[in-house]
Amino acid sequence: MPVHIRRRELIAALGGAAAWPLAARAEQADPVRRVGVLMVYARTDREGQGRIVAFLDALQRLGWNDGRNLRIEYRWSAGDTDRAKAAAAELVRSTPDVIVVAAVPGLVELQKLTSTIPIVFTQVSDPVGSGFVAGQARPGANITGFQNFEPAIGGKWLGLLKEAAPNLRRAAALLSSDIASNLAMLRAAEAVAPSLDVQMTAIDVHGNEIERAIAAIAAFAGEPDGGLIVLPNTISLASRGSIFLLAARHRLPAVYPFRYFADEGGLMSYGPDQVEQWRGAASYVDRILRGEKPGGLPVQAPTRYELVINMKTAKVIGLTIPPTFPLRADEVIE
Repeated sequence: MPVHIRRRELIAALGGAAAWPLAARAEQADPVRRVGVLMVYARTDREGQGRIVAFLDALQRLGWNDGRNLRIEYRWSAGDTDRAKAAAAELVRSTPDVIVVAAVPGLVELQKLTSTIPIVFTQVSDPVGSGFVAGQARPGANITGFQNFEPAIGGKWLGLLKEAAPNLRRAAALLSSDIASNLAMLRAAEAVAPSLDVQMTAIDVHGNEIERAIAAIAAFAGEPDGGLIVLPNTISLASRGSIFLLAARHRLPAVYPFRYFADEGGLMSYGPDQVEQWRGAASYVDRILRGEKPGGLPVQAPTRYELVINMKTAKVIGLTIPPTFPLRADEVIE
């Protein structure tokens, strides 16, 4: 065999041998990272899907693509605390690089199960008071994220309800006492109630007892001049359709924590943009995957709250809202 052919083969072989380690090093330098996501919504809930769309869009803008350099594993609890518990255990056993969780029940379980896997939360109220983080600026440990509300919001909701329905004399708060922030919000509403000449009642929902809660709301609505404050918890999220129907049937004015409650038929809502929180969660996932520690990423509070009033619902329940009140709203649904 001619010598020049051998030289060409040798050069080609050496070139391939040189290229292989470079490719191997590139693959090792850019591995597929793994993210677990624990949702409080049902898989078919459009609000849950909308949050995932925003999350994936923000990740893509940061250079992460599910199926290319990122693998995302989802769990959907549909407001069921037992399902959230099982889903949290499954995700921890899979040892992802980071877990994103929506709402308190899933975060409670994850906090019990791991102190090493980074956790980014959304839709959690009063994370310091609830014991999830050591502080707002320096969360410490393995948990950080984006909070919904401070406890004082309970008084704000009651004030808004009184403005919308000036004849209000009684208000029931639909809450879950399993959630520390719900109790703190109730106390805040109770603190301002005397100044508004309103008597507060608590309707406590444990686990998945929505039928009992519906019956309690119906009994409360049997007396005149009542109103309802729906606090943020898994029961109110998962059963919001039933609550809307009940409030309409009993002509009960109600205030809800998030915009989509008003969009879907609730009288009014006052709360932050949760979809934007999921974009923020994507930015924290990016920073953690690139080496930052969750304990050094500050918990972020909402910078803006939206008041949305559904005037169609006001007509359905026969409520005449004072004409100046809608002028304060960010949006009025006609």
